[in-house]
Order: sequence, then structure tokens, then C-alpha cells
Amino acid sequence: MSQFKVHTKESAPEKALPALETAEAMFGFVPNLLGVMATSPALAEAYLALSKIFEKNTALSTTEQQIVLLTVSRYHECHYCMAAHSIVADMQSIPTEITQAIRNDQPIPDSKLQALRTLVTALVEQRGAISELDITSFLDAGYQRIHLMDVMVGIGQKTLSNYTNHLAETPLDTAFENRAWASS
Repeated sequence: MSQFKVHTKESAPEKALPALETAEAMFGFVPNLLGVMATSPALAEAYLALSKIFEKNTALSTTEQQIVLLTVSRYHECHYCMAAHSIVADMQSIPTEITQAIRNDQPIPDSKLQALRTLVTALVEQRGAISELDITSFLDAGYQRIHLMDVMVGIGQKTLSNYTNHLAETPLDTAFENRAWASS
């Protein structure tokens, strides 16, 4: 059982309220992840800032962004983020075959998107110390160096949430239950 409270706007530290209000405006409710993160207003703010930057300021498409986020979450075996980002991907009309491939640890049918997934996995597994061959394979698939660096923002964002969820044992929100995920 977690030692961390899932805060509401009523119970959260005052400095966390802007983050919870932002989350509520984005999702229509305060996801349990942000409720837990509110324990540290800095963490909640940092996570939302990285999320916004990753979504708005990177050269990656919406589909590519979700591939990064789901791949990191799959690698870290984060049940919460796998469910949440599967729902977000569904809402963004990302083909289910892509999310299912990641969820089931199968190749993505599109070779360029699979190259992205392969790169993200290598970066996480090797803590950024990937080989020149890893980089060349990614670039040869049609990506540019900006994409490689933009991936780092998504890895940072998901590392914050994946580790928080592991530490806090964040309960899955009802809104994400129909895409619940368990590692095999």
C-alpha cells in the first residue's frame, strides 16, 4: 500500500493548486498521477511543463510523441502510464495497431515508426550512451538530429511519471480502466 496521498484541489499544498487546475482543464478531472505529484508542487509543475514542451515544441508528430511516451512506459513497466497514454493515443486517433504493438512488445508495422521505438528503447536501456550505429539507423529511417534530441524531452517527461507511479503505487483512474495494462 502506498504511503502517498492522492491529493485533490482541497487537500493539496497551496503551491500545487495551479498544476492541479491546469490538469483539470486539460483532462476534465485531476488524474491520480497529478494528485500524487501534488505532494511536491515542484514535481507537478515540472511534469506539466515538460508535457507541454514535448507536445507543442518538438518536431515529432503526435503519433511519434505517443510512441516515445508508450515505449518508455513499457520499458519501465508503468501500468498507470501505459493505460493513460493508450487512452490519449485513442483520443488522438492514433491507429490501435501502433499502441497494441507497443503494449504487446511486438514490432510496429511501419518501419520508420519502429525505428523511433528502437531508438527510444536503446536510449533508455543504455541511459543515453547509444552507439553511432543506433544513431545512423535512426537517421537512415528518415529522422533528423532534431528528432533525436526531442526524444530526450519525452524520455524525461515519462521518467518523472513512471518513477512517481512506481514509488507511489498510483491507483488507475476510472477513465483509463478500459485500457489497463499489465506486464507479461
